[in-house]
Amino acid sequence: MKQIYTKTGDEGMTSLRDGVRVAKDDPRIEANGQIDQLNAYLGIVRSMLGDDKENSQLIHAVQREFMVVMSHIATPEGSDNPRELHAADIITQLERAIDQADYQGGFVVPGGGSQLAAFIHLARTQARTVERRLWSLNREHPVNKDILVMMNRLSDYLFVLANEKE
Repeated sequence: MKQIYTKTGDEGMTSLRDGVRVAKDDPRIEANGQIDQLNAYLGIVRSMLGDDKENSQLIHAVQREFMVVMSHIATPEGSDNPRELHAADIITQLERAIDQADYQGGFVVPGGGSQLAAFIHLARTQARTVERRLWSLNREHPVNKDILVMMNRLSDYLFVLANEKE
């Protein structure tokens, strides 16, 4: 079995994509940690969607794109990243899904409907946290604009999806 622990982070440091060592509370590490948490929440949502293949496939595409996004966030300025972002394509898909939703407007109190809707709201609030962390990060380390827009659209999509599943 491959050993998973390296002990290189035991003193509060970790590595960016090209091996540069940074503190574990570096804004890039914090942003990626928040994305990782959102990805886990989306995994719960996707597992609960049942036969809703369209939304399940879209969420899965977002989850896959998160791996690329995290890679780009962990790439220091001046270093190349060979992984191609598809955030613009995800934005288009999210906007299409939002436009097709039967959203009538208004506020929703999470937990008043289905368990699935409550989990979607949890993912939505985490998407907003990720968005805030990315904008904070953007002040120090520029973040690709499509990543920022994708996160904003994702939270909107999750809001209307939760509304549909109430």
